[in-house]
Amino acid sequence: MQFPRPIAIALLGAGVLAAQDATPVTTTPNSLVNQAAVAGQYPVNAGTTVPLSLINSISTKHSLVGDRVYLETAFPVLSNGRIVIPVGSYVQGTVTQVKRPGRVKGRAELYVRFDSLILPNGVTRDFRGRMSGMDGTNRATIDRNEGKVTGEGNKAGDLMKIGEAAGQGASTGGIIGAVSGHPGTGVGIGAAAGAAAGLIGILVTRGPDAVLPRGSNVDMVLDRQISFTDADLNFGNYQPPRASALSGPGTSPIIPR
Repeated sequence: MQFPRPIAIALLGAGVLAAQDATPVTTTPNSLVNQAAVAGQYPVNAGTTVPLSLINSISTKHSLVGDRVYLETAFPVLSNGRIVIPVGSYVQGTVTQVKRPGRVKGRAELYVRFDSLILPNGVTRDFRGRMSGMDGTNRATIDRNEGKVTGEGNKAGDLMKIGEAAGQGASTGGIIGAVSGHPGTGVGIGAAAGAAAGLIGILVTRGPDAVLPRGSNVDMVLDRQISFTDADLNFGNYQPPRASALSGPGTSPIIPR
């Protein structure tokens, strides 16, 4: 039996649709696809903060551009629920800029760049990081955006030096003036001479250096992502130091954003 051409085309289309309905279709939720894409991958994202402890001291007085800086992680970093950077991992950095404090004005400045990470099993990663925080006990200040450490100023100390020198000069001048019969004049001359001597002392003396002593706690922020695989994170029988002993109670592992 033959059907008119339009009817035949319609019946053929219906048959194809029925066949498709009869074929089972398996779909994978987007969440499962994403999990499959990242399975076995453990990224530590740019912007993650890693607490560190200094192994060697650095300062604007003794450090030079190009000097190496050695640190170790003070708290674990997690990715996808797994520790990827254990406590006691090593970080290496470089002093990139040193500015000594001025004799009249200008504070000390110190820049450190972080370059590489060594896990306890020897796995290494190169990256770039900057300093974003330091001990609250350190009198220096830090620019979190640039990673610049600036030494403290010493205006109060300078004024104290001038005052002390003026006082000593006044006492000496008073004694000399009393002997010569002009105590008031001696005090004035002695105070002026003492103040001048104190000012000269300031002009030939530099201000305080920026210092980060050994054992200082600093924060490093990553400027780029680093990633690990399951094979990279085989630490064997490694037993990291207890985090509470380094960072105090009530703290939690670092989880990359």
